[in-house]
Amino acid sequence: MTDARIAVVTAAAARDLDEDLSPLADALHECGQRFDIVNWDDARIDWSRYDLAVLRSTWDYTTRLHEFLDWAERVSRATRLVNPLDVVRWNTDKHYLGDLARAGVATVASHFIEPGEDAAALLERFLHKHETSEFVAKPSVGAGSRDAQRYGHEERAAALAHAQRLLDAGRSVLLQPYLDRVDAHGETAAIFFDGAFSHAIRKGPLLRRGEGPTRALFAAEHITSRTPTAEELRVAQDALDAIPIGEPAAADRPHLSLARAAGEGGTVRAANGGVRGKPQPLLYARVDLILDGAGKPCVLELELTEPSLFFVHADGSAQRFAQAITRRLS
Repeated sequence: MTDARIAVVTAAAARDLDEDLSPLADALHECGQRFDIVNWDDARIDWSRYDLAVLRSTWDYTTRLHEFLDWAERVSRATRLVNPLDVVRWNTDKHYLGDLARAGVATVASHFIEPGEDAAALLERFLHKHETSEFVAKPSVGAGSRDAQRYGHEERAAALAHAQRLLDAGRSVLLQPYLDRVDAHGETAAIFFDGAFSHAIRKGPLLRRGEGPTRALFAAEHITSRTPTAEELRVAQDALDAIPIGEPAAADRPHLSLARAAGEGGTVRAANGGVRGKPQPLLYARVDLILDGAGKPCVLELELTEPSLFFVHADGSAQRFAQAITRRLS
């Protein structure tokens, strides 16, 4: 048993829904770690009591993003947050897909409508550009397919009403062509711990025509284990390599805020002006992939904040994650 203490961070609404918590708890016990499973917004918690705060199922943040990011900043000052604050800030808004595309990563084509813009004109421009018979509208800040909807081109009025509702609430809208190979092939979610591939699962198609967006914490998912192809793993690795922010090297702690390497000519500088160590791989990452019209994998989402890791579908995966957490305490 170590003297360190870990906060495994969830949300009150997710505690009974997160199937990863129980196997992770068992695996942390096996590693001799002391930990508490805590709600991120519990005002009674003294975060400085913990040596590490591991983000897990904070799934209600999407409707409270500013509050959540303010909380993450406070926790980062009190202890070590993983994944780190700058990664969370970047990853909680799907505008990151544009960063990945500009870095040359194969991604699903993504177009954004911002509050105050002409939604009707931008929707028409999107439909003119993409010849797929169906498309998806969703908020740029969202999780679990909440407020995401699949439409046919003939349903543009309904899609516009959906988009306008989001825009009126101050939320950016993401438009993507619906790549129909997902109906047969599903999504491949490739999961990495400490930068190394751990396991993968298949998700069945989530969005069905005419059903309307889910109002639940997340849409019901049909999950099975999957062995990814070499090409899927290559694209997943491309996405990880393109993340513009890393986890600070051990020598750089407790300075947890990491400047984008691209803005420093590839060298990260410490606050005192010295050269900082090479960033660590992130503790966890999940890359969700689907096939495009040519059957090539492309990134649908890059999950670095609170992804399900689907331990029950991969023997030893919870233990691998617990071991990666344990290494963060050394």
